[in-house]
Amino acid sequence: MSRFIHKMMHRKWLLVLMSVALAGIVSGIYLLYRAYFSYTSRNRAVFEFLRNPSAHQEAVIPALTRCGEAPFIMPTSGMIGFLWGDSFRPGHRHQGIDIFGGTAAGETPVYAAYDGFLSRLPKWTSTVIIRIPSDPLQPERQIWTYYTHMADQNGRSLIVDAFPPGSTEIEVSAGTLLGYQGNYSGTVGKPTGVHLHFSIVKDDGQGRFMNELKIENTLDPAPYFGLRLNAGKNEADIPVCESE
Repeated sequence: MSRFIHKMMHRKWLLVLMSVALAGIVSGIYLLYRAYFSYTSRNRAVFEFLRNPSAHQEAVIPALTRCGEAPFIMPTSGMIGFLWGDSFRPGHRHQGIDIFGGTAAGETPVYAAYDGFLSRLPKWTSTVIIRIPSDPLQPERQIWTYYTHMADQNGRSLIVDAFPPGSTEIEVSAGTLLGYQGNYSGTVGKPTGVHLHFSIVKDDGQGRFMNELKIENTLDPAPYFGLRLNAGKNEADIPVCESE
């Protein structure tokens, strides 16, 4: 009798473990599907826009637009094709937003989204970062806004001459011209699509910006722009300004 009970208990626990494992597999497949669906939908929209921008002007938000009472203005004109948290490959989450102007490199202006102090490291070809001493949403903390891809495919910088490499703590106002959208990927001759990548980067507590390549070092830009820019809450749609 005890052997029978032991076998039944063993079978019961085996079924429980199998159920847990199956639930884990199903959950994993569902999460991968959501990530894949979000990426492919937005990816398809981006390619359609780049092929024929004039046919998709309803998706374009003009530069300097303020959506509602959001603290930041749009830093450039274009379609916001990829969002904060979008997943392009397993284990990767996008650290900011990508705004596609639908023009050639060097044509679509990029502006400061908020007042602050601009720096450009000596080796930065296509990038500037702006220190904001008082976060408009949490005034007790400092944040940084990061702008990149402002160079052409050959690495020719499209940042305006006012901000040469090595610039530090240059005061700028919201709407200051920084440069132009480009397609520099970081490798000469291997261009990306013409766009601006914009991130909101955390401060390390010592007055320095954290590594922008890690999403945990960046902030959800949605409340700063008054737009649905968080991929976790906007699975597939292209965000547009509700005030437009």
